[in-house]
Amino acid sequence: MLSGSCLCGGVAYEVDASPSMIVHCHCQTCRKTHGSAFSTVTNVPRDSFRWTKGEELLRGFESSPGKTRYFCSQCGSHVVAARDGKDTVLLRMGCLDTPIAERPEVHIWRSDAANWYDPKVELPEWMEGRPPKS
Repeated sequence: MLSGSCLCGGVAYEVDASPSMIVHCHCQTCRKTHGSAFSTVTNVPRDSFRWTKGEELLRGFESSPGKTRYFCSQCGSHVVAARDGKDTVLLRMGCLDTPIAERPEVHIWRSDAANWYDPKVELPEWMEGRPPKS
């Protein structure tokens, strides 16, 4: 089972399914929704998904015809998206609370990508916050 929640903890969900293919989406609407270079997402069956807390706090925005992005009205976390008539729900992996073994498999919508981010460029990593002082 998967579980996830928003930043403030007011909205939470559970899914009785494993993630499908995990992708990094670089489309302009994902970038603007998340304020980042891309959004990491996966589809899960709609009939395996349920809200466990705070469904009344959700607000939706139809970002493209038939696609609604749902976010917490208290903290603004974009939690899921759904398309009319589809039998899946799109989870935003940043809101997932459950550790998983699956890993992203592909970058999509690279034609829309931010020109300042290149996934092929390796960057240094720090375990926390700022770089160590030298």
